[in-house]
Order: sequence, then structure tokens, then C-alpha cells
Amino acid sequence: MSGAAARSVPPVALALRRLPSPRLTGLGAGLFASVAMLLIGFLDRLILDGSPLAFGLLFLPVSALTALWVRTADLVTAPIAVPIAFAVGVVPIAGGTGGLGGQAMAVVTALAVHAGWLYGGTLVAGLITCVRKVADMGQQRRRPPAAAQKRRP
Repeated sequence: MSGAAARSVPPVALALRRLPSPRLTGLGAGLFASVAMLLIGFLDRLILDGSPLAFGLLFLPVSALTALWVRTADLVTAPIAVPIAFAVGVVPIAGGTGGLGGQAMAVVTALAVHAGWLYGGTLVAGLITCVRKVADMGQQRRRPPAAAQKRRP
């Protein structure tokens, strides 16, 4: 690659290329998102006393990474796993008292109150997976079928 061609790539694209690109299964993506949000919830509770703003802001990149790291065959699972991960992660910051019933009510209330973050993260995951699926369909259209490749000398 020449020096001029290397400089024409935006710095953001170069930074994104350096990020890891794991390919998680649908279950792996769900586990990644759930564990990440649970850790964020515990850290948020410990450091920021359960700040919903910090939790919501950190939920958005977890949603994006989940959608970026899931395998192409499992793209549909990312927008499903992300809201589940939000619900798992909100448990530590919900702040319920009075046993299991009080904790359950606090979680349901927190999910209702912070629905904007939940919808935003789900939208981010959904948009990323849609763009990835459209790009994959375009690549499949450009590739010749396997049978036609075998016939060529």
C-alpha cells in the first residue's frame, strides 16, 4: 500500500480495525452481554451508588459490541440478548428492600423507569445487525455459487 493510500483512510477506521473481532455464537453473545452488564451494575453500585445514567451510558457500547461480535449466522440473537442483559444488570442497582418480593418490584420499576436506555441499546444492536446482514447478503450476491466455481478450469 502506498503512503497516499494509507493516509486516505480515516483515523477512526484505522482504530476500529485494531479492535478485536471475535465471533461469538448466539449463546456466547448473550452470556457476554449479561456478564458485562452484571459487572457494570455491581461496579456502578459500588463506585457511583447505582447511577442510572452511568449504567445506561455503558449499556450502549455493550449493545454495540454484542451486535458486532456475534457470528453472522446468529445475528438475530443480538437484539434479543441485549434487553435480557439489561434486565440482569439492573438487579444490583435496583435497590429493592424487603426480601425477594421487594427486590422483584424494584427490578420491574427500574426496567420501567429506564426503558429509554433499554430501547436505545436494543435499537443500536438492531441497527448494527441489520447493516451487517445487508452487507453479508451483498457479499453473497457477488460470490459465484460453489458449483460454478468447481466447473471452472
